[in-house]
Amino acid sequence: MSLTKITDKAGLHRHLEAAIQLEHATIPPYLNALYSIRPGANTEAFHILRAVAVEEMLHLTLAANILNAVGGTPDLTVPGFVPLYPAYLPDGETDFQVDCQAFSRAAIETFLKIERPAEGATPGVDTIHKGRKRAHHNGHKRHGTAVRARHVPGHEEEHFYSIGEFYQAIEEGLERLHAEMGDALFSGDPARQIGPEYYYSAGGGLMAVTDLASAKAAIRLISEQGEGVTDNIFDYEGEIAHYYRFEQLLLGRYYQKGDARGRPTGREVAVDWDAVFPIKANARLSDFPEGSALRQGAEDFNRAYGDFLALLTRAFQGEPAMFVEAVGGMFQLKELYYQIMRQPLGDGTHAAPTYEISHG
Repeated sequence: MSLTKITDKAGLHRHLEAAIQLEHATIPPYLNALYSIRPGANTEAFHILRAVAVEEMLHLTLAANILNAVGGTPDLTVPGFVPLYPAYLPDGETDFQVDCQAFSRAAIETFLKIERPAEGATPGVDTIHKGRKRAHHNGHKRHGTAVRARHVPGHEEEHFYSIGEFYQAIEEGLERLHAEMGDALFSGDPARQIGPEYYYSAGGGLMAVTDLASAKAAIRLISEQGEGVTDNIFDYEGEIAHYYRFEQLLLGRYYQKGDARGRPTGREVAVDWDAVFPIKANARLSDFPEGSALRQGAEDFNRAYGDFLALLTRAFQGEPAMFVEAVGGMFQLKELYYQIMRQPLGDGTHAAPTYEISHG
């Protein structure tokens, strides 16, 4: 998906479609790490990963609510929506790719890059505007991303160093178009909104988006719940941001109020990096013998995951009650994860879901 500065409603729709794709792209890596933990081990890490995965569903849904509010149509079943890992994220980083791999230090280090604060970039340097690298994306080529740099005249594609900066561009686009169009910008059917009655989570709630104020509130929640505010480990609701939740696992200690970044002083976090299924990173169906029970299990998983995305799409396209079933379905996949991940491949690794999704 090619992104340029938001100057019209179509451009806003493209950014919000990319936002939905971006939020989803984090979910398979987080779930692979989650379910690669052997049952009963690493309970603290398990709860952190599960909570973050739930909140990524919240972020995805908020992005869908914004898109619906401005007259777009969320669709998680379009070809290429699910990345073929390893993959670049849709918002613009190319200094790293995201793998689907087992719970490990390397996995958590990647998750820190996903959730990194905008302040990690060079002050005064905004987006980049230059050609993109190529990256596979579930059966066809998709654009990768490029490293952030100053504006290059004559080149218009936008890329971002952090998710927070990407959402800042969306917010600025919303403000720009609202100044031109007024409340006519929010022309979507309110009946398509997924409200708080359809969602539960310990960290932050779902909100309907009907105007500029609620759209900006949704963006604020997404950005701060992920990377945190610049000078604080905790978001505006007092919840620890995703970046710092993951950092606790590497530092071996919990953050508490008043701590400096990188210096948690809370109780120890017990992590056993070896108590995991050694799943194959970025597995493919071609890694499993045709006709084998393992190949059939991986294909069954892909169909079930495709059904989950189809349910979400129905929820976002006018059947909001389907959202409860869809979120429940995401975690009902747990047994399918375990059935696959318990199977050794004979090379020292275990099998893993492949996320090669097709929609008939």
